[in-house]
Amino acid sequence: MSNDIPTAVQRALDAIDQLDADAFAAAFTADGYVDDWGRKFQGPDRIRSWSDAEFIGKSVTFAGTTVATPGNPITLHTQVGGDGFNGPSHFTFDVQDDQLASMTITA
Repeated sequence: MSNDIPTAVQRALDAIDQLDADAFAAAFTADGYVDDWGRKFQGPDRIRSWSDAEFIGKSVTFAGTTVATPGNPITLHTQVGGDGFNGPSHFTFDVQDDQLASMTITA
């Protein structure tokens, strides 16, 4: 992956690769959120619950990840696999200090 990926985003990507739900939830600020195609999950408990049910808990994988839009927010394009949704998606991360303020998933 490119050096253009902010550290906070790389931490989240590493947690996804390792299927580490604790590290994934810890990558977000206290009021951070995941927007999964319009469904918003805010705060560490709701992010963890969503991830357990629909993301890391479904053995999610990312393949062929590229930077679609650099900067902050940064958008990555990836092929999602695993036991849940499978297909191309864009993940937009907003970084605040050294954590994620948000992660938004779209087509």
